[in-house]
Amino acid sequence: MSASTPVDEPLDGTTTPADDPLARERSHLTASRAALRAMREDAEALDIRDVTANWVNAAVLQHQIDERIKALADLSDTPLFFGRLDYLRAPGAEQAEGAEGERPQPEAAYSTLHIGRRHVHDADGDPMVIDWRAPVSQPFYRASKKDPMDVGLRRRFGYTGGDLTAYEDEHLSDPAEAATTSKLLQQEIERPRVGPMRDIVATIQPEQDEIVRSGLSGSVCVQGGPGTGKTAVGLHRVAYLLYAHRERLARTGTLVVGPNRSFLHYIEQVLPALGELAVAQATVDDLVAHVEVRGTDDATAATVKGDARMAEVLRRALYSHVTMPTEPVVVVRGSRRWRVPAYELEEIVRQLLDRDIRYGAAREALPQRIAHAVLVQMERAGEAPDDRVQDAVARNAAVKAAVKAVWPAVDPAKLVLRLLGDAEFLAEHAEGLLDEREQKAVLWAKPARSVKSAKWSAADTVLIDEAADLVQRTPSLGHVVLDEAQDLSPMQYRAVGRRCTTGSATVLGDLAQGTTPWATRSWEEALSHLGKPDAVVEELTAGFRVPTDVITYASRLLPHIAPGLAPVASIRENPGFFEVRGASGPDDVVAACRELLTREGSVGLIAADPRIPCLTEALAAAGLPYVSPGEETTRSTRLTLVPASLAKGLEYDYVLLDEPRAIVDAEPDERTGLRRLYVTLTRAVSGLIITHTAPLPTQLT
Repeated sequence: MSASTPVDEPLDGTTTPADDPLARERSHLTASRAALRAMREDAEALDIRDVTANWVNAAVLQHQIDERIKALADLSDTPLFFGRLDYLRAPGAEQAEGAEGERPQPEAAYSTLHIGRRHVHDADGDPMVIDWRAPVSQPFYRASKKDPMDVGLRRRFGYTGGDLTAYEDEHLSDPAEAATTSKLLQQEIERPRVGPMRDIVATIQPEQDEIVRSGLSGSVCVQGGPGTGKTAVGLHRVAYLLYAHRERLARTGTLVVGPNRSFLHYIEQVLPALGELAVAQATVDDLVAHVEVRGTDDATAATVKGDARMAEVLRRALYSHVTMPTEPVVVVRGSRRWRVPAYELEEIVRQLLDRDIRYGAAREALPQRIAHAVLVQMERAGEAPDDRVQDAVARNAAVKAAVKAVWPAVDPAKLVLRLLGDAEFLAEHAEGLLDEREQKAVLWAKPARSVKSAKWSAADTVLIDEAADLVQRTPSLGHVVLDEAQDLSPMQYRAVGRRCTTGSATVLGDLAQGTTPWATRSWEEALSHLGKPDAVVEELTAGFRVPTDVITYASRLLPHIAPGLAPVASIRENPGFFEVRGASGPDDVVAACRELLTREGSVGLIAADPRIPCLTEALAAAGLPYVSPGEETTRSTRLTLVPASLAKGLEYDYVLLDEPRAIVDAEPDERTGLRRLYVTLTRAVSGLIITHTAPLPTQLT
């Protein structure tokens, strides 16, 4: 069967021949679902009453069982398997002998494996579905005519509403069969995207698979234009790493960092659909939420606060609290007095400073160092003190008083409070780093009296997080995925990087979509701030989501926003629906929304943030229901009203883009505005309508 000819069968109850391949595949699907149900029932029936030593062990084990039961859920609308590999020989075995030039029969001579989202085995433990992440599944994504990888036949399956309705075969070992584009693969890529983001496990391409399966020890940065699947690649990489390094990542943890809550809601179902339930998700603001954010910064102040130079300013300000001792420490024990002179104390302090350990760790070590100096004197006097004596000396009132005077405790929030509210303190520690204009930009006009009363901004919380890490090391996770990274400031990169200092990272982004004043200029610079300068930078240029006509139109902006980047080349066969319309007002926008809602799929009405109130009134007056970004998973309404500032990372089958000029003008400068426009133009999966009353930006005409 040619790869370009899917075979479909009716679902109306018509009897199929016993030797029909589709009938056998349906039978295997039914048997696999039954086997998965049996696996889940076995997990539910586990009795742990006699295998746990105490209630703590019982609670932990029960939690693990509950997670296992959840992971074995059978989602009715999610295919249990999506492909099949027929190996010319059993994986790892020698090639079976056969007649020269004879194509092996796939139903008999091949070792047959069904590839799916999770492993399923029968009552005897024999596999019925192989996890897509298993090494033996890799040829499903990588095998080709040039390198069949011992695969004779690759079969893809087509589903309608969870029912297996078609299959498509590709004979990789047959030189007479020409390589063609998979119709089922194209259909799956172009399938309407109603609701949240779904996995791409059935459509992963070879260049994507290489990134997904790269090792845990190395960090990867993926530069990808709109629709290249970089977010999906990052999420599937997490799923793969959890499969390949389950025990290690179970101890160290994994984290997905997204740009905002709407984006996290949009992607939150991808990993559970792949059976992974233990991956935490957060925004950068969540990671650094040490204080309540109640204030905002202008672009200049936010840019300076986000500059990496602020890390050195904070370090100087923190260690300025350390003062050299001028008085000796006298420890009284019984009838004896032990004196540690000031010069010896100074030497201890300098040694701790030279070690460059965390401020808090050094402060904890100081009393033990002083106590050790006392014990040395005791031993010279003929005594034999042990560790208990050293601990007692370290807790002595005189030693505590000396530590408090020399190396006082510092609260990170109070340190930043003083730095931003005290011009002299800031000037002292920013000398040679920030000029007067920059210092003035970050200083508060009215200093706050306390941490609670201060109107902290989002950039301030990142400074507090940096200070907190200088005091006490931030715990590291095993792997962190950072999406839409191009919008992070250097200080935000540092905040994420210290969450994976001993682990690895997957960084995802597009330099052309940077819409902050401090947007990333190069990935090399960003990875340096992240603490992963050796990360491999990969570029994805094949577009799977955005239609050809839409990405071609949006790419007119690239020479103005990212001259060095290659435009995305759409591989979709459907050019998509694209139209630019003049409009006279909000009524025309509402009419266009109604038009798009007659089509199958989701509709996103994207507009500049200042335009949202008037469009809200127009939709309400027309009785047209809509949701806000992030609410798509909780309500069935297909129309979403999207502020341009929240559009990044989202996608809709059809997009109605309102007033491109207003989107550009809403940003602080034209370059940033054009980048924001580029983002909004590329959110469409099947079609795009642009409505405007003002002239279009000249870069588009």
